[in-house]
Amino acid sequence: MNTMLTAISTIAVLLIAGSSVSSVYAEVPSWIKNNAGWWAEGTIDDDSFVQGIQFLVKEKIIKIPPTTQGQSSGNEIPSWIKNNAGWWAEGTIDDDSFVQGIQFLIKEGIMKISTEKASDVAKAATVTESPKKEEKPVSKSGDSVIASLESKLEKCSEIVKSYVRLDCEKPIKQEILVHTYKTGAKLFQVGPINYYWFGVNSEGNTFEISPTGQPILNIRMLADNTSSGIVSLNCTSPAICNYDVWDGSKSFKYSGMDFTSGQINLNPGTAKEFNILFGPNIGYGGTEFEYDSSKDYTFRINEPFGSLNVSLDLK
Repeated sequence: MNTMLTAISTIAVLLIAGSSVSSVYAEVPSWIKNNAGWWAEGTIDDDSFVQGIQFLVKEKIIKIPPTTQGQSSGNEIPSWIKNNAGWWAEGTIDDDSFVQGIQFLIKEGIMKISTEKASDVAKAATVTESPKKEEKPVSKSGDSVIASLESKLEKCSEIVKSYVRLDCEKPIKQEILVHTYKTGAKLFQVGPINYYWFGVNSEGNTFEISPTGQPILNIRMLADNTSSGIVSLNCTSPAICNYDVWDGSKSFKYSGMDFTSGQINLNPGTAKEFNILFGPNIGYGGTEFEYDSSKDYTFRINEPFGSLNVSLDLK
């Protein structure tokens, strides 16, 4: 009963404060939304969700504001947290609202983080209170297309109503994104889909070894449908996914991705950026990503419409 009252009280506070109080900056990778959506739907159980968030916090892939850690006898998560996760996955609520739910789990002791790691997270959150958000390399010297689009984007910023302004900005930002990929990234043609990739060590494409020794690889690409029909990219679960990493003898399955409901459906002439992360084993037929400097790694695409092996320079 006390837990229920606490949850109801917290809901009230979040509803009142959410629109007027700005919390400490919370950086949440977009690919986590897919996992949050699965959890909200019941595909992933509470323990798996908690363990996944614990790893992301410890490895500083997700940054949250300082939070006092409480005590709890189990991992029972209030239903409203699941609702928040589902709404966040759908884009109904923002990153800060989702992080507030994670803070609640830590405060109530439902999510456990070791003292040392919790301290590290608190320090990191304090340092990144007013960070410069990472931006895409959207402009090239003398690029008249980018200059024209940026001029249109600037006019959108003059719109007072936020939802109208966002509707104005969204298609222009998409045009800038696509143009940036098509003029600066390497092209890989696979059937009707053109994949564009900037390579390892570009924005969204990183390889690092975490403080605990876990190799973490992020892949970010743009897929462009050049056909006259709808084409789907498929990645339903780690065990059933047309994208993986190969080291010459072993296949590594993803730890996180942002394929909505396991698919990215591309209408004719449309393009979409996607993210896939390889790291810890999240279950469901997954694997833990391993790194051996003596081996060569390849990102593999194996769709019904074609296959491709992209060499990864991880050394």
